[in-house]
Amino acid sequence: MDKKKGVDDTEPGPAPSRPVDRFGFIKTEHSNSPEGILKSRSTHEHEREERRIRKWRKMIGVGGSDWKHYVRRKPHVVKRRIRKGIPDCLRGLVWQLISGSRDLLLMNPGVYETLVIYETSSSELEIIRDISRTFPSHIFFQQRHGPGQRSLYNVLKAYSVYDRDVGYVQGMGFIAGLLLLYMSEEDAFWLIVALLKGAVHSPMEGLYQAGLPLVQQYLCQFEKLVTEHMPKLGQHFQDEMINPSMYASQWFITVFSYSFPFHLTLRVWDVFLYEGIKVVFQVGLALLRFCHDDLVNLPFEQLLHSLRNFPEEATDPDTLLPLAFSFKVRMSGT
Repeated sequence: MDKKKGVDDTEPGPAPSRPVDRFGFIKTEHSNSPEGILKSRSTHEHEREERRIRKWRKMIGVGGSDWKHYVRRKPHVVKRRIRKGIPDCLRGLVWQLISGSRDLLLMNPGVYETLVIYETSSSELEIIRDISRTFPSHIFFQQRHGPGQRSLYNVLKAYSVYDRDVGYVQGMGFIAGLLLLYMSEEDAFWLIVALLKGAVHSPMEGLYQAGLPLVQQYLCQFEKLVTEHMPKLGQHFQDEMINPSMYASQWFITVFSYSFPFHLTLRVWDVFLYEGIKVVFQVGLALLRFCHDDLVNLPFEQLLHSLRNFPEEATDPDTLLPLAFSFKVRMSGT
């Protein structure tokens, strides 16, 4: 995938003429993305979407001015609407509001610029090496040393200086890349700070610290949940010597932003930023439940392949997320 990218490096001009989906990812010849469905939308559906956007704008207020007041008054409405999906045109702003990053940005003027311009990081070479591996099929990150790759480098470098204990870990690139598709560098940086330092939910920095302590903890919890909710599958995993570290580490490290359909990633992130890490457990359980009857009959190699390559119908957010929310997952600190 990375090698193909080099073709566009020398001739960045023609890239935009290649067909892209509504999110900016270059379409493959056999792509069967929801983009096609979107084009055939009826006038009725379009009007419904417009009404939904108007509702959200009213809820948020100008620049987010009404948000906190609305959340305090009608938290159940906010939760329900977020679970249905934030309108894409408002996603960047709402993510900043629900994560607490907007407040961090306002309290720290000039900090990001200082980190980018005046500080040096011991992770700089590592970051540069990994940049072309982050969403390589998205037009924003296609061009070598182009604006997307530069922004990604700046955000990751700034965080590695801001928090030298964590520094830089490869999975952070997908989180930074996802955020940069919806907001500015500075906004993306403070949202990462909000997540890792725990502005609203429990801190996530343990996902990236040496030894990945929080990843180990979450995988252990996930294994217990599988056994609790799907005992037959849990036993099959045990018999085949499959444990969650073989297939689920990236779910937690990148919050489903790596190797899952982008429209699912966005819907998971809407809920994740508002409700916390428990949605990663819920979506993981829902994927296993959806494919349960196939998985329980597969031998080791086929089982592992299936756990790393879920069928398209399993990753439809309108099917998967209601199933995910049916799992009751108790998280301490969320």
